Amino acid sequence: MEKIKGVINAIEEIDYSLAKKTQRRLDNLTKPQGSLGRLEELAKQIVAITRNENPQFKNKVIFTMAADHGVVEEKISAFPQEVTAQMVYNFLKGGAAINVLARHVGAKVIVVDMGVKERLKVKSERLKVKKIGLGTKNMAKGPAMSKEEAIRSIGAGIEVFEEEFKKGIDIVGIGDMGIGNTTSSSAIVASITGRPVEEVAGRGTGIDDKTLSHKIGVIKRALNINRPVSNDPIDVLSKVGGFEIGGLCGIVLASASKSVPVIIDGFICGAAALMAYSLEPKVKDYMIASHCSAEPGHKAVLKYIGLRPILDLGLRLGEGTGAALAMGIVEASIKILTQMATFKDASVSERIRG
Repeated sequence: MEKIKGVINAIEEIDYSLAKKTQRRLDNLTKPQGSLGRLEELAKQIVAITRNENPQFKNKVIFTMAADHGVVEEKISAFPQEVTAQMVYNFLKGGAAINVLARHVGAKVIVVDMGVKERLKVKSERLKVKKIGLGTKNMAKGPAMSKEEAIRSIGAGIEVFEEEFKKGIDIVGIGDMGIGNTTSSSAIVASITGRPVEEVAGRGTGIDDKTLSHKIGVIKRALNINRPVSNDPIDVLSKVGGFEIGGLCGIVLASASKSVPVIIDGFICGAAALMAYSLEPKVKDYMIASHCSAEPGHKAVLKYIGLRPILDLGLRLGEGTGAALAMGIVEASIKILTQMATFKDASVSERIRG
């Protein structure tokens, strides 16, 4: 717990004065003031986060964290549990959607085994093994993990970030893989936000109406049995969370502590971001919401934290796919700031005043 506290204590407010200075610079570029809308907002946010007036994204990293969930035995998913491990192998071979989109934006994908049920039979420089356990326990029958395991999972996320930070990181994206993790995320979101389970539980991998109704019942049972304390995110994580969700929370906290912008993917990453925000509200300004997921609980997360997504493409895959897409837009905002000419430089007449 000391590691987590140390990281939280290192998180400072972003530099709002630099955001104001950046706005003046944007206003002098060869365009009507504010005409590039959200791109200008993103550029200001990145400068304020990094404390760098001319930031560059030379080292782009997407962390995709994987783990299994014991609640799968309640038959709440359209896919079997072994898909988690199979997809990790696919990530490492470069054949998944996240690999394609990461290559598209020039980002490196780091896959993290936080608690895949299978012991992975592969070694790769792109794989980090931080296994807390062989999947969580069934939260519908008791706590998903111990409090000590919850703390370890957040700490493992911090370690993963810090190990990669030594090699250089300019911007981070986070993603997930874990059959059953929308069920855990729904329970986390319902617990922390107080929203009814029916409003935050969705179809995940594509379940039908009957299975969705059953899934909602399972989540309600888990919350009733475990009674997570809503204002204690570590308690919530231990009772209804997942190892990868804890790890993603750790990455968000660690990124903020090092003044690195972090792009949040979909619903599961949103649940992790919600926990990080509950632990330290200052992380909000370091986070960029990549998109609004088709999962209804993601909208609840974004509203609760106060984040506005860049994209709305009906995505519900996870892996970090939305984060990769948004990373390209965020980088474009910085190129506008740093490469576009001013009125003076381009000898262009400014707006008529008066």
